[in-house]
Amino acid sequence: MTGAPMQFDPHPSSPELNPDSFTITRRHFVRTMGAAIAGTPFLGVDGLLAGQTGDAAKTTAPEPLVKQLYESMTPTQKSKVCFDWDHKDKNGLLRQHVRANWNITEPIVNSDFFTKDQQEKIEAIFFGHFDPSWHKKIRKQLMDDQGGYGEDQSIAIFGTPGTDQFQFVMTGRHTTVRSDGDSAEHLAFGGPIFYGHAAEEFNETAGHPGNVFWEQALKANQVYKILDGNQRKAALIPKAPPETKIQFKKSPDQITGLQISDMTKDQKQEMQSVLNLLIEPFRTSDQKEVKKCIEAQGGLDKCRISFYQAGDIGNDGVWDNWRLEGPSFVWHYRGAPHVHVWVNISADPHTQISAT
Repeated sequence: MTGAPMQFDPHPSSPELNPDSFTITRRHFVRTMGAAIAGTPFLGVDGLLAGQTGDAAKTTAPEPLVKQLYESMTPTQKSKVCFDWDHKDKNGLLRQHVRANWNITEPIVNSDFFTKDQQEKIEAIFFGHFDPSWHKKIRKQLMDDQGGYGEDQSIAIFGTPGTDQFQFVMTGRHTTVRSDGDSAEHLAFGGPIFYGHAAEEFNETAGHPGNVFWEQALKANQVYKILDGNQRKAALIPKAPPETKIQFKKSPDQITGLQISDMTKDQKQEMQSVLNLLIEPFRTSDQKEVKKCIEAQGGLDKCRISFYQAGDIGNDGVWDNWRLEGPSFVWHYRGAPHVHVWVNISADPHTQISAT
């Protein structure tokens, strides 16, 4: 196992390296359009994941495939993408870091750094994080934001897969996903995650045409519509906090917004529908882990929801920016200028992460 420091900086500060100014290269265009014309995924993920049930599903979950991937790597490959469990960089514990746009390591998935077999395993691992009903939407997001799956994504493996302490992380523009076989205690998703989408342009218009995640905001706004006047005063806040501020508050009293416990029965049911839609894209085990963590903190009643007036695209009163937050739960939705969503959920409010 190697934890040797890398020369590659996964947190570039130069404006020129900001992936929000991402452009599709000719290589990206040719490869991804070729796959689209063929009408099939670029790699063999469907053969590894689709239609599996029972025992077969267990063998195609991300975690067993991470072990296979790790065991297939050469020492040179491991030196570039594998780290000790407690490896730290300038931001702290690297496996608990999250950004909107970043590469956790230098090698890109769709490059000759990985063999074709390894690329197929990585693709199956990645899509194994999501419910099959969302695979097509995730592919659209990746095409819009990165020129296609694997074209601007990188991976890291922490610890030793197959033991009780390991984690797989995959990052890119508008993407951070994790799988760890519950190695990281108390944490949903294995730690903080990120998803987002700039569907047609960087500055999206009202209604966010083509954005695969905009439905989540519309569902949250349905809650706002059924609030009474006093509830709206509590829920509507002039300005959102910085989107990277997703660490848990030291005290529940510091959380702003309308307390879910102050809602009516019908309003609470609508809030539950919001939560169900938020977790819908993810695999069943992660959905269950989220619910387990929420129950550990006292249920949705302990959470608050905030809607932010600033950043209302089109001034239409459909709040693009909003946040659901509890003692150890943060789901921050930034819809302006395009969708960024930051998620940090634990059963323990003392859990520490880093987000930049």
